Amino acid sequence: MKLVIERRDTSSPLLRFGAPVVSIVIALFFAGALLLLAGVSPLEAYREILYEAVGSLYGLSETLVKATPLILSGLAVSLAFRMQIWNIGAEGQIYMGAMGATWVALFSGMENHWLLMVGMFSAAFICGGLWAGVAGLLRARWSVNEVIVTLMMNYIAILFINYLIYGPWRDPQGFNFPLTAQFAEAARFANFFDTRLHSGFLLALGCALILYLFMERTIWGYQIKVIGSNPQAARYAGMRTGASVFWVLFLSGAIAGIAGFSEVAGLQYRLQHGLSPGYGYTAIIIAWLARRSALGVVIVSLLMGILLVGGDSLQMLWQLPIAFVYAFQGLILFFLLGSDFFIQYRLKLVKGIHHG
Repeated sequence: MKLVIERRDTSSPLLRFGAPVVSIVIALFFAGALLLLAGVSPLEAYREILYEAVGSLYGLSETLVKATPLILSGLAVSLAFRMQIWNIGAEGQIYMGAMGATWVALFSGMENHWLLMVGMFSAAFICGGLWAGVAGLLRARWSVNEVIVTLMMNYIAILFINYLIYGPWRDPQGFNFPLTAQFAEAARFANFFDTRLHSGFLLALGCALILYLFMERTIWGYQIKVIGSNPQAARYAGMRTGASVFWVLFLSGAIAGIAGFSEVAGLQYRLQHGLSPGYGYTAIIIAWLARRSALGVVIVSLLMGILLVGGDSLQMLWQLPIAFVYAFQGLILFFLLGSDFFIQYRLKLVKGIHHG
């Protein structure tokens, strides 16, 4: 007898739903083991995470604040994933979007709130889109691997922002810290319930709805799926695959750029070092867990928001490093990848063939 891997013809809805759930439970178990090794009760830790994240108005608002850039960057990555394009550069695109919005806020000379919001949004959209569009152009024209290009451009974007905030854009009244001057009130989002929750969250939900309608209800959304699943058939059907690759990456980067706009206009009110603590990289996990669904991105982003806010409490109460939260995310992704394998394949024992 020998063990072989056999592709499933179809997978049942129960398996497609149950396998990810089981994977998350297993990830919780292994994370609990890590907590035990650190001398922390897993049940107490999980209870503390939930209480801090959703047990009060303040905690819930902080969860939504964390979820806002995650939703937008998750949508950006999932859009590219729909075409089997691997945008690993959402982190850099967030920074470039924030840069565009900051330029309008500080140097455009506009004072009207709505004009500023439209201008900042447009600048972030274009800057993030063009930054990702470089990879789209290289992939469409010369088949350059977009994973390498988008990943390397993250570092270029972050270092370029550092140049601006350490140099020409540094606030002369900022005591030599690497940050720009604060935005005027007209360049800021409104806040809700005397918390840090801002209207960028509504913007993120609006983008999720628009992307859902775009992907599920338009011809181009259908073409994106076809090109991603079978490029040769798409070309045979007359679809412009090269142009679609460029525009999908442009839109993906543009949505990530909106996340940067949301952060500077709704939360930080300036461009500064460490604008994103890795939202663009977390977006890759979110897009994968959400199965590239816009609704799934919103749900998974909220769960990641709970994990990030709860992780802060773990650091304060038990002095656990933030690396534990990242390890938890990695465990979830690892076991989700395993569940994908068992959804598509199965292990089967077969009799060995003997040759006489």
